[in-house]
Amino acid sequence: MASFSNLTIGITLTSFTVFQLLFHVLSSWVSTRITPGFSNLSQKRKIEWNSRTVSTFHALVVGGFCLYILLYDEAVNADHLWGDPSIVKLNIAITTGYLISDLLLIICYWKAIGDKFFVIHHLAALYAYYFVLSKGLLAYFGNFRLLAEFSTPFVNQRWFFEVLGYPKSSKANMINGVLMTVVFFVVRIAVMPMYYSRVFSSFGTEGFQRLGFAAQSAWIISSVVLDVMNLMWMVKITKGCYKVICLVGQEKTKTHKNGKSD
Repeated sequence: MASFSNLTIGITLTSFTVFQLLFHVLSSWVSTRITPGFSNLSQKRKIEWNSRTVSTFHALVVGGFCLYILLYDEAVNADHLWGDPSIVKLNIAITTGYLISDLLLIICYWKAIGDKFFVIHHLAALYAYYFVLSKGLLAYFGNFRLLAEFSTPFVNQRWFFEVLGYPKSSKANMINGVLMTVVFFVVRIAVMPMYYSRVFSSFGTEGFQRLGFAAQSAWIISSVVLDVMNLMWMVKITKGCYKVICLVGQEKTKTHKNGKSD
């Protein structure tokens, strides 16, 4: 039987409520005051804008917690499978509340923000996090997955620039695009060898056997599913970044030629 503590349930529900409030009230209120172009967006665009605002806020909160845990939580880092999950549970409970909130929004506003890959991503993550929150195991690996959130603000910012009409060759767009590609690669792709080396090193250990088949399969399957999607997204982001860089190069060449002809 699952054993969720009252604290875990409370944090998850609080997280869910906060993210719903951010989406339905605070995002529009703040955006209207600091971004003049927001008021001119279509209703569909506003829905996605609010969704991405919430996503960015979540990424900054849990990303900060994640980094702190990886650097300073000795218990979790000493035992990757059964280390004390107390602080990790806090972080993953926040993320669980966000994922449930986002799934609800995706279903309610499917025409505006529906995406089958996001549904698969959220369900795979929730299935894996269930074992951390209910059984207190695999805390290190559950927290490690949250490193990926550091790339989210840059991905969202690219979309914000696009809907606000920023040219792809603008300096702000270029800087964000390069940072997005680099950070996405570092936190989602480059860390794979480290992550899976620690996964493989745990195979056959007494701690691994204690996990049981359900937790073992959830851990491995969800990791593979999430990383396959990360690789797919990395390819798309790299292609997009390459196209923008080529576009800027062509514009500079054209400007240079026109300058010479003048």
